[in-house]
Amino acid sequence: MKLLFLIVLMYMFDQHKGNRLSNNPRPFEDIKREISDYSEVAKKIINLAVYGKAQNRSYERLALFVDTIGPRLSGSKSLELAIQYMYKALKNDGLENVHLEQVKIPHWERGEESAVMVEPRNHSLAILGLGGSVATPPEGITAEVLVVTSFDELHQRAQEAQGKIVVYNQRYVNYGETVLYRGRGALEAAKVGAKAALIKSITPFSINSPHTGIQSYAVGVPKIPAACISLEDAELIARMSSWGSKVVVTLKMGAKTYPDADSFNTVAEIVGSKYPEQVVLVSGHLDSWDVGQGAMDDGGGAFISWEALSLIKDLGLRPKRTLRLVLWTGEEQGGIGAEQYYKLHKMNISNFDVVMESDEGTFMPSGLAFTGSDEARGIMKEIMKLLKPINITQLFGNGEGTDISYWMKAGVPGASLNDDITKYFWFHHSQGDTMTVQNPMEMNLCAAVWTVVSYVVADMEEKLPV
Repeated sequence: MKLLFLIVLMYMFDQHKGNRLSNNPRPFEDIKREISDYSEVAKKIINLAVYGKAQNRSYERLALFVDTIGPRLSGSKSLELAIQYMYKALKNDGLENVHLEQVKIPHWERGEESAVMVEPRNHSLAILGLGGSVATPPEGITAEVLVVTSFDELHQRAQEAQGKIVVYNQRYVNYGETVLYRGRGALEAAKVGAKAALIKSITPFSINSPHTGIQSYAVGVPKIPAACISLEDAELIARMSSWGSKVVVTLKMGAKTYPDADSFNTVAEIVGSKYPEQVVLVSGHLDSWDVGQGAMDDGGGAFISWEALSLIKDLGLRPKRTLRLVLWTGEEQGGIGAEQYYKLHKMNISNFDVVMESDEGTFMPSGLAFTGSDEARGIMKEIMKLLKPINITQLFGNGEGTDISYWMKAGVPGASLNDDITKYFWFHHSQGDTMTVQNPMEMNLCAAVWTVVSYVVADMEEKLPV
């Protein structure tokens, strides 16, 4: 009986060797040797992606997709067409378990919109209404503007804001800090009795190009129309106001919010050969704003994630764990599709090895951003050495992403692509987000990084330690 028990125990241990080991972990030198053994496979992936038959494939696939479908706003017909397009494309690519997982996402449409300065002279302003904004009355809102440079200044001048259109002419510090004006601009203006809010676009550079994005309201605070205007127009109005001129603007917005729409996260896999229940997830989001083509945000990230599975399939590789591609929906509204995916799959959270998301462009890559334990970071540093042939070996901190944040908060290691985002926010959420900003060679390199990392993590004998 004792012998039978020992046999069963040994069998169970063998079946779970792919789990994270909390007791008696392997010496790190052994892990380093295991990773170094992937050097030839890594070279094959790099050669195929950067120099071989798959060269420029992710770029060409992306161009066909965005030129055919165009922008893909949450709840729109074009997003529905995009999801069906990708479902067929992934099937035709020969990937496994291609399927759609239903979710509910917001449905907002901007409608017709305009803004015109009527005093001290006539001038049409370049605007883009913000996601979720309410409409103006059909005749529009005509009011004097109050220019402020910060929330503090707004509240200090609260008495002046009554019945006016607040124009935010804030200084751009960085996206993470400055985007608060887009997100809370209407809310804070409404608190002091303003009729509408116009926010200087959240970008360091402009050619009279407004940028859209999501904004929020709060219970108990009146909802007022909100739009972004270009840097040039915000600064023009600010200069006029500083000279003592009375600036009056007529704002018209026909925005509508509809009931939440049916949509889908799009999923495809290469099923693992030894631990198929365990998952390495690569991802990008399929939705975009309704301007430009959504080529950069986040077409590039979605398509290098697809490319990772294609390259592995083309090389006849099958990792020990399942490599799962998820193309999220409703990311621009706050990761709505990803949140529902997490709720659906979190009961299997112990099977998720690492979650990866590319959503800050696919420009010249410099490495990988990663969040995980010190032991996991050590392993990822070794994996990045496999990319020495293309000199992209750095491992950074903060591997964050809107769609993978739910898993990361629960303790799953997370990674994101680190690339040159110098010009990313020039085009972000604007008409300028088109294929023109994409570079095929840079996408090839991004795909190589994404594929080498995801494959090696999926194929190692043990999961990343937490």
